[in-house]
Formats: sequence, structure tokens, C-alpha cells
Amino acid sequence: MSSFPWLTVLMVVPVVGAVVVAALPASKAGRAKQIAMGTSLLTLVLGILAALAYRSATTTGQFRLAEVHSWIPQFGVSWALGVDGIALALILMALVLTPVCILAAWHDVPEGGAREKYYFALILVLLAFMVGVFAATDVFLFYVFFEAMLIPVYFLIGSYGGDRRQYAAMKFLLFSLAGGLVMLVAVIALYQYGPGGSQGFLIERLTGIHFSHTAGRLMWLGFFIAFAVKAPMWPFHTWLPDAATEAKPATATLLVGVLDKVGTFGMIRFCLQIFPEASRWATPVVLVLAVISVLYGALLAIGSTDIMRLIAFTSVSHFGFIVLGIFAVTTTGWAGSALYMVNHGFATGALFLIAGMLVARRGSKRIPDFGGWQRLTPVLAGSFLLAGLAGLALPGFGSFISEFLVIVGTFQRYKTAAVIAVVGTVLAALYIMLMYKRLMTGPKPDTVGVPDLSWRERWVVIPLIGSLLVLGFYPKPVLDLVNPAVKATLSHVGVTDPAPTIAGGSK
Repeated sequence: MSSFPWLTVLMVVPVVGAVVVAALPASKAGRAKQIAMGTSLLTLVLGILAALAYRSATTTGQFRLAEVHSWIPQFGVSWALGVDGIALALILMALVLTPVCILAAWHDVPEGGAREKYYFALILVLLAFMVGVFAATDVFLFYVFFEAMLIPVYFLIGSYGGDRRQYAAMKFLLFSLAGGLVMLVAVIALYQYGPGGSQGFLIERLTGIHFSHTAGRLMWLGFFIAFAVKAPMWPFHTWLPDAATEAKPATATLLVGVLDKVGTFGMIRFCLQIFPEASRWATPVVLVLAVISVLYGALLAIGSTDIMRLIAFTSVSHFGFIVLGIFAVTTTGWAGSALYMVNHGFATGALFLIAGMLVARRGSKRIPDFGGWQRLTPVLAGSFLLAGLAGLALPGFGSFISEFLVIVGTFQRYKTAAVIAVVGTVLAALYIMLMYKRLMTGPKPDTVGVPDLSWRERWVVIPLIGSLLVLGFYPKPVLDLVNPAVKATLSHVGVTDPAPTIAGGSK
């Protein structure tokens, strides 16, 4: 157990920053974004220090940097935090994306008013909850953070979004609450069928318990539905296009790039680790849903005429790949899915944020309203092209490595699903290149005097594209981080990799 509460500190710092920002007097409201940026950068530095402490920690358990304190002893609930390599990678991704999003949102809200300070305060609160949901090692505590995230996101969409923001925010809230209530029933059932005691909700205590087939499968279903809504998987995905379209680009980036990963992370941490028998029972259906998500999301992206909606549909397809790798239950597939979650956060974040820069210049989200912009804003067009190439998993970007690992890992156990999913990579090339062609090529646009990327906007793009290129040529640091966690979790699930088959015979 860590002697210093790194994970609690990573939550307390942004909460304190949010309180300071929200409490600023009217005369100092213009400093909200500077304080928010400073707080997010401080949290990132602390996250890097926590990662260094993680590497040097020695523990025999599944989680490092662990903290366990009694919280509600009558119900066996603990303030229990800890991370393995997968959780730590996702936390670091969130810590990197948050200051980038704050910088991108620098002029999203009129300066100096109460709306501005509350906007940045909500982003900091959301950062604290994102750390908490990935770090929670108590099922009930995880549920608390899972539901608490809805509050800042609801207000970020409903108060600061587009013309249909109230509809999008309410749809997001209703879908998420419905999934969360189903999971709450499963959490209550865990209390009934679990080990009980003052620490009865700890994941490590729940791992390895043999539930009856009926109870285990029903509880698995409760968790899976909540995670499928959050992920989002077909057919639970319909809230995402509206939320991503109406939200500010920074909010959409945090929503799709980080929050939605809670769904796929939860499938690994809870569905497979706590309910391995039920997971094996449901795998054929989940694989079908994942393949449908890959193809359906891609096809809808090809037919979309709204930039933000198109990018949201691409994420439905990408999450299909992630779920496919998870339920293939192979070392390669899980490593690919973990890496995919990180790469998707950077790639989709770049697409949303750069698309937001386009929309701010043109005043429209409709693709037909653009055309020929590579002549007008070559740096913006080049950045968008690089982000798009990362989105279609071109070799040289981290997304290629992760998608390749997912397909190979799935092929080891489920060849048909892997072969069908490969079609999604072809469709990805279509929707990205068609979008770029319609936006950036063609006759010179009727808009004149539009500025190219400013230095602030370039500093938004550089970390994201740079991260994708680094992970494309050198993914080893992230893979070294997640691989031990992958192997440890697979051992909890009780599954080994399929034996390799060798075609032909000796001569």
C-alpha cells in the first residue's frame, strides 16, 4: 500500500481548483481560465509523479498506489483506490487531454462573466471524477463516481452547447441514468451474494467468487448494459451523436475521448474479472454487437453531412473494435484494446477540436458549406488531415498498432468476427478521406480573410498529433505499462491464449 495518497490528491487538487474558480468575485472572473489551466497542469505533473511512484512500488496485489479506508462500514463500502497499468494509462490520458481542452476552450465562453468561471470549474470537477472512476477499487465507490460524472457533463452540454443543447443534455442524462440504475440493481445484488463484511465491495475480494449461473448472469447483464450505454455500443449509442454535436468541442473531446472509455474499462474490470463464467456465456452475442457497431458506425459516418455527428459515428465504430478485442479474451487482443483506448482519446480529441476550429471560422457544421479550405488555411487543413489519418489507423500512427493488435488477437480465437471487422478498416478510409475531400479540396471557397491556426490553436494540436506519432513508432512504454495488468487480469478470468496452429507438415 502506498504511503502517500497519490490518487486522492489527484482528485482533491482539481476540486480545490474548481472551488477557487467558482468563488472568484465578479471583478476577477476573467482569471478563471488561467487558474483552471494552472490547476490542470499541476494535476498533470502530480499524475506523472504518481506514475513514477507506481513504477517503483512493490506489491503482491493487483493494484498499486492503493488506499483503503472504511467509508460506510454498515454496508461494507470503503474509500478504496488503486490502479493497475490499464487504469493508470487511462488516468494519464485524461490528465493530458484536460489542459489541452481548456486551452482549446479559451474563447468558448464570453470573458469575465459568471458563465465563464462556472464553465471552467465544471471541467475541473469532471477531471476529479474521471480520475476517481478509473481509480476506484470498491464497486460501490466506482458506481458513485460513475453517476457523479453525469452532473458536470449535463451542465456543460445543457448550459453551454448549441441550439438543441437541452434536448441533447436530457437525452444523455436519461440514457446514462437508465444504464446506471440497472447497474445499481446489480451492485445491490453483489452485496447480497458477495462475501459481505466491512470490505465486501472490494474488487479483489469479489474476484474468484463462484456465483450461481442465474445470479451471476443477471448481475453481469446489469453491469454490461450500463457499460454498453456508456461505451457506446449499438444499439445503445443513439445519445452520442446528439451530445457530441451540441456540446462544445472541448466537452465532446472529454466526453468521447475519456468518459466513454469508462464503459470499455468497466467491461474488463467488472464483467470479465468478477463474472468470468457469465462473460463466456454472453461472448457470442457481445461479439455480434461489436461487429455491428464497427460496420454500422462506419456506414453512418459515410452518410453524415454534419462534421461533429460524423466524428461521433466514427467513435461508435472504434468502440466496436475495442469491445471486440476485450471479448476475444487474448493477451494480444486485450493489449490492443487498452492501447486503442489511449490512441482513440488522442485521435478523436484531435478531430473534434480541429473540427471545432473549422466550425468557428465558417459558422456552420454542415460539410456541404465547406470546400477548398486547404488553399485558405493550409496549416489547419494539414492538421485535420493528420488527425484523420490517425483516425483511419494509417501505419505510423498509434491507432494502427492498436487496431492491428485487436484484429490479430481476435483472429486467434474468433476468425470470422475478425475477418468481418476488417471491413471496418476499409470503411474508415472512406469516411475520413471523403470528409477531407468535401471539406478541404475543390474550388476556392467563397469565404475570404479567414485566419489559419493561431499559436494557441497550434499548441492544442501539437500534443495530440505528437502523441499519436510517438505511439505509432514507439508504443513500448504504454504496452509495458498495460501488459502486466492484462496478464494478471486474464489469470483472474482463468483463460489462456489459444495454442498456435501450424499449417502443413514436415517434409
